[in-house]
Amino acid sequence: MRKEDKSTIIEQIAATVKEYGHFYLVDTTAMNAADTSALRRECFKADIKLMVVKNTLLHKALESLEGDFSPLYGSMKGTTAVMFTNTANAPAKLLKDKAKNGVPGLKAAYAEEGFYVGAEQLDALVAIKSKNEVIADIVALLQSPAKNVISALQSGGNTLHGVLKTLGERPEA
Repeated sequence: MRKEDKSTIIEQIAATVKEYGHFYLVDTTAMNAADTSALRRECFKADIKLMVVKNTLLHKALESLEGDFSPLYGSMKGTTAVMFTNTANAPAKLLKDKAKNGVPGLKAAYAEEGFYVGAEQLDALVAIKSKNEVIADIVALLQSPAKNVISALQSGGNTLHGVLKTLGERPEA
């Protein structure tokens, strides 16, 4: 490969890392063509960009970016596919769902500005909540006290109404 081609690929990888907020390094060595095609289809459905890269080019692309990605460098051995996504836990859920006997296997991940190195980190990555999930949790927490107050006011109003109605229906003595 010519040097100009390599620099173009490095720039393309760096631009993709900037575009997406999170990425996973995945080992696809033991996958055959049919399994790889199935994984690509699943990634497309989940809005995940899957790219097979040379480790040295990925290393140089990460070095060219702002920030320290050195915790990931030790994971760049063998065949590496990179899963780019804007939802931190989407690739983890896909890998957990699709992995058979550890294939495809998680090497490392950069999600929510943190590094997760090793296949044992998959459960931690699945547990990460996306921005929308966190917002939904906060809204539910904020609505809960308001619902309790409204409920108490409504039940109190019904009780008061019932007392007044009963008093009004009583014959005068």
